[in-house]
Amino acid sequence: MNEDKRIELKDSRGNVSDAWLLPLSVKNEFVFNPSPRDFTVEENPLYEFSGSGEHLILQVRKKGLSTWELTDLLSNRLGIPKRQIGYAGLKDKHALTTQYLSLPATVEKQLERFEDERVKILHTTRHENKLRVGHLKGNRFRLRFKKVLGVQKEKIERVLDWIEANGMPNYFGEQRFGTGGNNWQEGEALVAGRLRIRERKMREFLISAYQSKLFNDWLSRRIGISRLLEEFTEKEVESIEKLPAGTLTGTRKQEHFFRIIAGDWMMHYPYGRLFVAENLTSEAAKFAAKDRCPTGLLPGKKAKRSLDPARSIEEEYDDEGIKEQGSRRYAWVFPSEIQRRYVPEKAHYELGFTLPKGSYATVLVAMLKGELCAES
Repeated sequence: MNEDKRIELKDSRGNVSDAWLLPLSVKNEFVFNPSPRDFTVEENPLYEFSGSGEHLILQVRKKGLSTWELTDLLSNRLGIPKRQIGYAGLKDKHALTTQYLSLPATVEKQLERFEDERVKILHTTRHENKLRVGHLKGNRFRLRFKKVLGVQKEKIERVLDWIEANGMPNYFGEQRFGTGGNNWQEGEALVAGRLRIRERKMREFLISAYQSKLFNDWLSRRIGISRLLEEFTEKEVESIEKLPAGTLTGTRKQEHFFRIIAGDWMMHYPYGRLFVAENLTSEAAKFAAKDRCPTGLLPGKKAKRSLDPARSIEEEYDDEGIKEQGSRRYAWVFPSEIQRRYVPEKAHYELGFTLPKGSYATVLVAMLKGELCAES
């Protein structure tokens, strides 16, 4: 095994430990401090707005506010319930972000008097429907890294080349789990009945964090298995991972780093219908061509569970006690429109890219810093 790659083969359960790491290259010590100067996000709407209807659509640029804080602000200033304010996605507090909101058209006159140094209304139009979470294509990100010298630049470029060719794991970013990174524990306690919270939105939020943690743990396990398959035979990895014989048949020769297992639910990319992977050779080729991706489970009601043999792994990260809505999420995504610019006199590296909805720019940054590296 190459000495600059590391992998811990087993944890206390016999699984791959520290599998959050993809095939490893050395860490990269550039500086990225999320702030409105160095981190911008622009939402790409799912569809064109009609220009007529009972809902007022705002294109808003904000800084120093989360989306929830922004809706609180608008609710208080305009005297309307928060439930009447719609948004397609949550945007980072520590960035300069542009997103769309929907409000009742009856507040249009009041809005003309709205002023706040943290918020600028860029454009308004009308639409028939209220915006709902998920009503966006994706987000365009622009980031500036500092203290990027020649060595750091080379490392960034090397990982970006890999990402352009292969994509990246679709982990939930660390901000999904709160300041201490452990709000999912309260979600788990809610599901188990050890904790009670009366406020419905908070309860749903905490349980969704628990769903996200289970997804991340499953994805780490699958990445660990994929990493082992670069070094060992299918049978050897089944033994290391304590998997039923034949679970990994047809996985080692797949072109893409992230291996598809028979019984995985696939989805056309960047959106489309779900279907079960049956012909691994065909599905793996189309995955490598960025035509479709395997998906992971967000446990809950009505969520499709994978079939065996993929289910033998997935079931360890399922909690059938979750009564909230479940779903499936892309396990892997392909950043697009990647733009790079190096400013040597300032030792700055400027990076732009687009991600599909629900994907985290901070995961890509973690890859560039060698904390979640993906160079094979």
